[in-house]
Amino acid sequence: MARRSHSAAALDTLLAPAARAKLLSMAALYLVQGLPYGLQSGLLPMLLRVRGLSLTRVGLAKGLYAPWLFKLLWAPLVDTRGPPRVWLALSTAALGVVCALLAALPPAEAGQVGLPISAAVLLLLLNVGAAVQDVALDTLAVQLLEPTELGPGNTVQVVAYKLGAALAGGGLLALVPTLSWPLLFLLLSVTYLLAAALAWASPALQQLSQSQPLEPAPHPGHHLQALLAVPGTLWMAGFVLTYKLGEQGAGSLFPLLLLDHGASAPELGLWNGMGAVACSIAGSSLGGALLARHRQPLPLLRPVLQLRLVGLACQTALLFHLDALGTSVGPGTALKGLALLSLCLQHFLGGLVTTVTFTLMMRCSQLAHSALQATHYSLLATLELLGKLLLGTLAGALADSLGLWPCFSLFLALSAVPTLYLGLAPSSLA
Repeated sequence: MARRSHSAAALDTLLAPAARAKLLSMAALYLVQGLPYGLQSGLLPMLLRVRGLSLTRVGLAKGLYAPWLFKLLWAPLVDTRGPPRVWLALSTAALGVVCALLAALPPAEAGQVGLPISAAVLLLLLNVGAAVQDVALDTLAVQLLEPTELGPGNTVQVVAYKLGAALAGGGLLALVPTLSWPLLFLLLSVTYLLAAALAWASPALQQLSQSQPLEPAPHPGHHLQALLAVPGTLWMAGFVLTYKLGEQGAGSLFPLLLLDHGASAPELGLWNGMGAVACSIAGSSLGGALLARHRQPLPLLRPVLQLRLVGLACQTALLFHLDALGTSVGPGTALKGLALLSLCLQHFLGGLVTTVTFTLMMRCSQLAHSALQATHYSLLATLELLGKLLLGTLAGALADSLGLWPCFSLFLALSAVPTLYLGLAPSSLA
């Protein structure tokens, strides 16, 4: 009977016009938030690899994500200095300006390998603006979503973000060189400016900004202490730091290694971008449906993490087979189909894990004082990103130095750690 009432409450939440307005606004804004990530994780590595850069140098290009690791510097400002809606609109508009400047800068001169310094600096600024936008939008989500809306809200967050990443990564890569660099960033600029107008004019966000009381933040000297005192924070921090290590390391290298074994860049861009993210969206949608029905993210994590581990083991075995035999994954081969199936399966399971984990993160942040919620969620999100960047950046160097077999064996072992760590979860997050 209780389970039936929970399902009915979730259904009523989704059907309410106010809830739909919130979810639609969040979907549009999270979609444009995913564009810089897709651009630099999908499009840029393929372009650099085609130009002959080593796996190490391609991986180090992800250092442009560094501003995302410093979100805690401006998260307290978003918490205490002005409405989050203003921060969101201004940061999104700034992204449009940076993209307009990038449109005037070709990525490289004739004969040049890699990115020129000017383009790299602008891409770094693009990440600064996107990181500020991320803090403001996550703050709105934490304050806006009711407990019954956490599952659907985080499904919208993950699905829209990944769709934006797919459009900027795989979708645009499939159009290169038809779509020129200036036109690409001009389109992104217009998209960001439209999104800034939406952030400023959205009735749901305006209502939130007017209704949120301005509460004093804790004394700066006790800020970190107050964050860590929130129930479940220490365990949650350890989990988000480690749960993507193996997946991210393997996922960042597997498409590039398929490229080395004969797969074409446009085809990989399509499958690793649109195809794989479509599977990720399906996984995230499944996670949202399960959360809307049961509203308990913690019990869902163990079976999903176990399935992800099995999928990664199969992908690793396939890669070892290709490496041992020197086999190509050219057109029409069965191994190519298995490789693409493995790629899509890992993205499906990754999307499911991410949605459940982000719901658990937001539940933990809602236990914090309202003047700490943006900083608390930014702390967890920064650690989550740090875990992904750590292996995503070093994966190429590990493969070049250790070799393929030890490297992917390490990724497999790291993927088993989160399943064991779940046994230490505190009751406050149950």
